[in-house]
Amino acid sequence: MIVPSIVAAKKKRNEAVDSETPVKNNPVQSNIGMRGGSRRFVNPVSLLAAIIVWMTGIVLAIYVGQTNEERGALMLLAATLAAVFTLFAIKIADQWEKGVVLRFGKFRGLRGPGLFFIIPVVDELSHLIDQRVRVTDVTAESALTRDTVPVDVDAIVFWTVWDAQKAVLEVSDYFYAIALSAQTALREAIGRAELAAMITEREHIGAELRRILDEKTNSWGITVHSVEIRDVKIPQGLEDAMSRQAQAERERQARIILGTAETEIATRFVAAGAEYENRPVALHLRAMNMLYEAIKEKGSMVIVPSSAVETMGLGGMAGITALGGGVVKPSE
Repeated sequence: MIVPSIVAAKKKRNEAVDSETPVKNNPVQSNIGMRGGSRRFVNPVSLLAAIIVWMTGIVLAIYVGQTNEERGALMLLAATLAAVFTLFAIKIADQWEKGVVLRFGKFRGLRGPGLFFIIPVVDELSHLIDQRVRVTDVTAESALTRDTVPVDVDAIVFWTVWDAQKAVLEVSDYFYAIALSAQTALREAIGRAELAAMITEREHIGAELRRILDEKTNSWGITVHSVEIRDVKIPQGLEDAMSRQAQAERERQARIILGTAETEIATRFVAAGAEYENRPVALHLRAMNMLYEAIKEKGSMVIVPSSAVETMGLGGMAGITALGGGVVKPSE
């Protein structure tokens, strides 16, 4: 019973560690990739040169062996050794690469780009460092913001190795170190920011992350160019609540605007009434203008007699009917 429980606990711990790991690729694979792979040992140029040397040695060994077999055998052995030496002595670094050469395990210098030579067995090409801009994808899952909201944040880190010597001698796996440092800095930035800032101020948070990472990685010979917050995910329930809150806020603003408009209209009506209060001629002209506009638009009009009509002094019923060309309804 004890052994299965220990195994289960270890498995659970490993799964937790894997879930916290921001690197999508295997660290071992990333380490192999940053060292340069098989090109550190053999490349097409060295292979072609070794074949040429070996074939030349075979031809010379056959020619010499016709007169002296011992010399021919020695010539063949020398050609084989020279071909092996040539195979591992010629190295090539691409334009964007620097080769790190160790002599008996001690740093000898940087080589490349282009064609260069080392002494096999004595020297070792330990790394081919890519000095182009690289991208690392970082994820912080279920990190709490300052206002205790769990969020999942995806970010992209752009960085460059500017000093290959420091990158090799100061840190064992700078791929993995960059990823872990970026994840830690991202979680710290999330913890100091509120949810609204995480959504609306991504550029500011990215600039702060770049500054923190650049200070940490500068001693490794690595500079961080920028950090971009790619996505911020919040729980579905909180997203629905925020949507309802935004909708309610918009409805409140719409009602406020409508009430403000009603207030302004009422104020203007009061001002208009004050203008017409002691000016019956102006009020009569306004009434006649309203009647004219109504007849002009509709072509016919029905007016129900009321005290308002008498107040405006629009004349008798027959005159109004003739003017409107419509039907008069008697008042009940």
